[in-house]
Amino acid sequence: MTDDNKTYDENLSFNEDFCTHLEYHLGKTFELSERDDLKEFWCDGVSSIPIPDSQLTKKSANDSRKIITKAWIGKTGQDEYEMTIQFGKYSLRRYAKGTDMKDCILSENEHDWYFIDTRSKKIQIQLR
Repeated sequence: MTDDNKTYDENLSFNEDFCTHLEYHLGKTFELSERDDLKEFWCDGVSSIPIPDSQLTKKSANDSRKIITKAWIGKTGQDEYEMTIQFGKYSLRRYAKGTDMKDCILSENEHDWYFIDTRSKKIQIQLR
């Protein structure tokens, strides 16, 4: 981290607590999925430190409306996936204020807020 970015100082929303919550939420979501290939999937972690970490600045998040990080997903929970977290209007406002975004994750009973490609090992999450 450079002093110019102040990435971790200004970021209170995308943190280890949020990533742990998302990890467990994805496990429940996969279990309830209508896709047979996902029912046995689970998530063994979401990295709270994207590369580059400059994505965590409020300006970067506002401009791109996303953060790209890593998650460990699969039948063993150990396959490395590129995870793109897309901000919706509500979550972007929360991020700008530095407040908790856990309630911006949609219900595990809904399945239109995420897209997972098991071949390319990519997952996209859409927050409110």
